Amino acid sequence: MTRKSRSYFQSAEQLQQDLKEFFDREELRRLHKREPIKHFAFVAWQFLLLFGCGWILWSFSNPLIWIPTALVMGFTIFNFTVLLHEQVHRLIFNGRYKKTMRFLGWLYAFPSGISATQFKVWHTDHHENLGDDEEDPKRFHLSPKRVARWYKLLYCTPVLFPIYFRAARAETATYDEATQKTISLERTLTIGGHLAIAALLWWGGGWEAMARVWAVPYFFVFPVAFTLNRLGQHYFINPDDPAAWGTRVDGNWFWRLAFLNSNHHLEHHYFQSVPLYNLPELNRQLRPFFEQRGIRNFGYGEMLYGWFIKNHVPHTKMEDEPVQATMAGSPQG
Repeated sequence: MTRKSRSYFQSAEQLQQDLKEFFDREELRRLHKREPIKHFAFVAWQFLLLFGCGWILWSFSNPLIWIPTALVMGFTIFNFTVLLHEQVHRLIFNGRYKKTMRFLGWLYAFPSGISATQFKVWHTDHHENLGDDEEDPKRFHLSPKRVARWYKLLYCTPVLFPIYFRAARAETATYDEATQKTISLERTLTIGGHLAIAALLWWGGGWEAMARVWAVPYFFVFPVAFTLNRLGQHYFINPDDPAAWGTRVDGNWFWRLAFLNSNHHLEHHYFQSVPLYNLPELNRQLRPFFEQRGIRNFGYGEMLYGWFIKNHVPHTKMEDEPVQATMAGSPQG
C-alpha cells in the first residue's frame, strides 16, 4: 500500500493546542462518551424510514405521495453512509467487538452499494491528509476538476456513480493485494445485492414499482443528498488557516434531522471521536472559538447559490470571485 505523508497532523499541531486550551477536559471527556443505545436508536430510525418509505413507494403510484417519499428514501440511503462513518471511527461501542463491527460495516455500506473496507481506508487517508491537493483522496478524486456549473450539476445526477466508482478504483489500485481482494468481494456483494433487489421488484410489481422503490431514490435523490452534504464539508473554507479547512454549518433541526448531524463536519475534524449524537452540543460549545477565529457559519441555501450561481471554486473562501468555466490548474479534490 502506498504510504501517505499524514501531512495534516503537522499543519494542525497549533490548532490542537488551541482547542486543548479552549475546552474543559471533563466536558470534552463527556462529549466523547459512547452510548450504544443512542447509536442504535439512530439505526432503528433509519431502518424504519427505509422500510416504511419502501412500503409506501410500493403501494402508491400517486406522484403527490411517492415523489416526496422518494426524497426521504434517497436521503435515508445516504444517511447509512453517516452510520458507516461512525463504524469507521469506532464510535459505537466502548469495546472493540471485531466481528460485530465488521458486520455493521457491511450492513451500513450496503444501502449505498459501496465497500466498507474501501470507505475505511479512503476516509482515514482523508483525515490524515486534509488540505493536501493530492494525498487527500476526497479532495483529489471527488471535487470537480472543471469549475463549470454544468459539470458541477453532473454530481447531482446518476453520473455521480461512475465518477465515484472510477475514483474508488483508482485509489484502491494503490492498496495492498489483500485489501484489494476484500474490497472487490464487498463491492461485488453489495452491487449484486442491489441488482437482485431491483430484479425482485421488477418481477413482483413491474418496472414502475421498481423505479419508485429503488431506481429513483438511489440514482436520482441519493446524488443530490451526497452533493448537498459535500458542499457543507470542505468547499467553503479558508485555505490559510487549518482551523477553517472545513466548512462551518451550524444548521437547524431540519438539517440535523436530514443528515444525522453530519452537517457538523468541521467539528468532527476537530474531535473525530465524538459520536454523532453529541455533535450538536459540540457545535454549540465551539461557537465562541469559531467567532474568535473568524470562522463564519454557512447555510445550505447560501452554499448552493455560491456553488452554482457564483460558480465558487472548491476549497477557497466564499468571498473569492467566480471564475469562468475552466479546467482547474491542479487537482481539486
